[in-house]
Amino acid sequence: MTQNQTFTQEQKEYLAGFFAGAGQRGFTPYLGKLSDGTYTGDSSSAGSEVETVYGTSTEDLCKEERWKFEKNGLDCYEDLRGYAAADKLPEGADMFRIKYYGLFNVSPAQESFMLRCRIAGGVMQAHQLDGMAEMAEDWAGGYAHITTRANFQLREIQPRNSVKVLEKLVDLGLTSRGAGADNLRNITASPTAGLDPDEIFDVQPLAKAMHHLILNTREFYGLPRKFNISFDGGGAISVCADTNDIAFYAVRIGEGQSVESGVYFRVQLAGITGHKQFAKDCGILIEPDQCLATAAAMIRVFVENGDRTNRNKARLKYLIDAWGDQKFVEETEKKLDFDFVKMDLAECEVRRPIRRHGHLGVHAQAQEGLNFIGVRIPVGKMLPDQMRGIAKIARRYGTGEIRLTVWQNLLIPHVSSEDVDTAIAEIATLGFDCDADPILGGLVACTGNFGCKYASADTKANAVELGDYLKEEVDMDTPINIHLTGCKHSCAQHYIGDIGMQSVKVKVDGEDHEGYSVVIGGGVDNEQAVAKEVFKGTAFTEIKPLVASILRGYLAEREEGETFVEFASKKSVEELQELAAVPSK
Repeated sequence: MTQNQTFTQEQKEYLAGFFAGAGQRGFTPYLGKLSDGTYTGDSSSAGSEVETVYGTSTEDLCKEERWKFEKNGLDCYEDLRGYAAADKLPEGADMFRIKYYGLFNVSPAQESFMLRCRIAGGVMQAHQLDGMAEMAEDWAGGYAHITTRANFQLREIQPRNSVKVLEKLVDLGLTSRGAGADNLRNITASPTAGLDPDEIFDVQPLAKAMHHLILNTREFYGLPRKFNISFDGGGAISVCADTNDIAFYAVRIGEGQSVESGVYFRVQLAGITGHKQFAKDCGILIEPDQCLATAAAMIRVFVENGDRTNRNKARLKYLIDAWGDQKFVEETEKKLDFDFVKMDLAECEVRRPIRRHGHLGVHAQAQEGLNFIGVRIPVGKMLPDQMRGIAKIARRYGTGEIRLTVWQNLLIPHVSSEDVDTAIAEIATLGFDCDADPILGGLVACTGNFGCKYASADTKANAVELGDYLKEEVDMDTPINIHLTGCKHSCAQHYIGDIGMQSVKVKVDGEDHEGYSVVIGGGVDNEQAVAKEVFKGTAFTEIKPLVASILRGYLAEREEGETFVEFASKKSVEELQELAAVPSK
């Protein structure tokens, strides 16, 4: 029967008789199709299926989730090309979706895009750094920033150049796919993975494999909220793994324990230091080759169960707060073809000490006769000629490999011992030092109001000024970490600094000035501590002598071998405030 044909008289009589008989038996036959594609004979199901996103009604979704439901950000490349052709910045839903390509509309701070890349484990090649320099020079603001996720950002990209930048990244063997919005961010790993003589396991292959798994798994985009993963090989150099949503860290099990001796991984969950929480060990032990499957299963549990109605409660922390670690682990296990080994952390061997600022300077590699050189990049800012210079040195004296760190610095590995001095001299001509300066080596700053609409101060400029001042005023003899962040998002992770600062506007003689609230006593890894607020809303002009006095007070009052974190933990807020009264030189 075609669409325009009608029933014959005989067919009509048959159907009338059929339904009359069915009616006498008390039912009317029904066939319907549900939203998942299955068929039903239950007429009560008709129209009862409400559209949902992983069980949440579309009516209850927050604004950003509705945008994602209406159109996946990965399907907006043609839209981006349209904006580029019109030389126009996107707005509203499109502004959010285009973050899937690592592009951020940062107006009004800058009427332009910021580009955030993906560099797995922070490892890149000289030709890629050359290419980044070219992009910074031709299409961005003439500089690049190393980030606290061992990554690069380019700023001041005009809309007309946005597609050119993305295409150039791909030509270089890089990408920015999923570097923004509610996606898995750049995968970090121990910067000395495969180089460190003290490491337990080389985690760089895991970071790279995780990177490619994300790029090739569509369901890993459009999470309830952004998600960070880190791999720590158990060596001497920190990657701040315990600040991540999932941290895999290598451990060694000795003889006589409940499992066979060897190298395994522990898993920490729900780090989010901007909310004053570190990732916590969840009690499981896995084989190295189980890390990726475990990560994928945990991501899927989060995708299916994270809060999509309230963005303020959408990070992994809040799902685990509601469920507890045990339920989260159990739900993860259901998605795997192996069981977790439940094992107390005490059965693992104690980790060797982590060396603060240990990535800076010259250090022998596990490979005989080779060294890595840690280069101090002030607050992560590099100019194109400096980028080309580092690439040239990496090619000439190493293998062309460059490694970025979460401390906004970089390493040049595989330098032979006889070439070290020459390489350092050439690095100096670029304006960079390689010494592990106790103050400048741990100075971290976000972009600040120079390029971010949320920030209240020019954090990078203030950090450089503060560092130079402290170097002159304080004879520091032990590594100290000072973090300046521009807003509550804590991109510079101010709560883990020995001294952390969050910018605020303060009134001075009735006028707005840049200022900071100061937190003291933060630490990470084996010195894990959330800094406590000691000073509120202090003008930056007063910050410099204030911090100098605190550091001098520590040097004067500390016990032998006592770190700043240990010192601050014993002091009340009032006692720490009193340190600011220590006289200047």
